[in-house]
Amino acid sequence: MSQVTPRVAAVTGGASGIGLGIVTRLVADGWKVVAGDINAVTLHEAFGASDEENVVGVVCDVSVESQVARLVETAVDRFGRLDCMVNNAGISGAFGPIHELDVAHWDFTFGVLARGVFLGTKHATRQFLAQGGGGSIVNMCSIAAWDGGTGPQAYSAAKAAVQNLTWSTAAELAEHRIRVNAVAPGSVITPMWMKGRDQSDVDRALQLQPLKEPTTSAHVAEAVAFLAAPEPAMITGTCVAVDGGISAAGTDLARRLGNNPGDLKIAGLNMGTSGTKSVVNVLGDQGKSI
Repeated sequence: MSQVTPRVAAVTGGASGIGLGIVTRLVADGWKVVAGDINAVTLHEAFGASDEENVVGVVCDVSVESQVARLVETAVDRFGRLDCMVNNAGISGAFGPIHELDVAHWDFTFGVLARGVFLGTKHATRQFLAQGGGGSIVNMCSIAAWDGGTGPQAYSAAKAAVQNLTWSTAAELAEHRIRVNAVAPGSVITPMWMKGRDQSDVDRALQLQPLKEPTTSAHVAEAVAFLAAPEPAMITGTCVAVDGGISAAGTDLARRLGNNPGDLKIAGLNMGTSGTKSVVNVLGDQGKSI
C-alpha cells in the first residue's frame, strides 16, 4: 500500500533474483529504495535507466564495512532517513565434499552471508538510533539453516549464523523499538539457484514441495515487505519460511535432489550472479583435485 510519507529502505544484493524482487515490491508499495549490489553490470541493467526519485543503485560489497556504511549513508543523503535494512546479498558459496573444501572459499562464503548481515545490521542500527529509535531489519535466512542436508555445508552454516544473529539482535534492540526478523526461502527459481541446474532440477524440487507452484522472488518479496513495514509492530525475532511447505514436510533436499555434497566429484566456490567467475575443481578417484 502506498504511503503518504514515503519510507526508506536499503536492500543489499538488490540487482537480481530475490533482491530485485524485493526492490520492485517496495517501490510499488511507495518506498524509496537504495539498492546495493556487488555486480555493477546487473546494477546498471536493473536501475541505470530508473527514475532516481524512487530507487538508487550503489555498488556495494557487503563484506567490506566501508561500503556497507556508504550504502546506509546514501539512503540518508538521498532520501533523508532510513526505515528498513534488508540484508539480502548472497552467494551459493563453497561446495564439494567437506574434506575438499578450500578454507579461503569457506571464509569468503561466511564473509558475504554472515559478516554481510552483521555489517548491515550494525550500520542500520547506528542510523536508527541517530533517528531516535524505531526501524526494521529483515535478514535473508534459508531453510538450509534448520537442519543438515539441505544445502552446501558453508552456506547452511552461515545461514544458521544469520538465524541466531536475528534472534540475538531482536532481543538486544527491542528496547529501542528496532524489530529484527528474517525470511527463509526454500527452492526459489532465481538466476543464482539455476546456476548449474536445468528444468529437471526444478521439476524434482517441486516434487518435494507440498505446494506445487514454483516459489518465486515475488513470493519472498511479499514476506519481506510485510516485515519491513511498521504495522506488524509486535513481530520481532521471527523467521518466516517461504518454501511452499518444504520445511513442514521435511527437508534433506540435497540428498533427495541428488546433490549430496559428499557425493560430488567437484569442489569449488559458486559465485552466483556476483559477476565474478565461479571456481570449479574436478576431483579424482581419491578425492584429489585434478
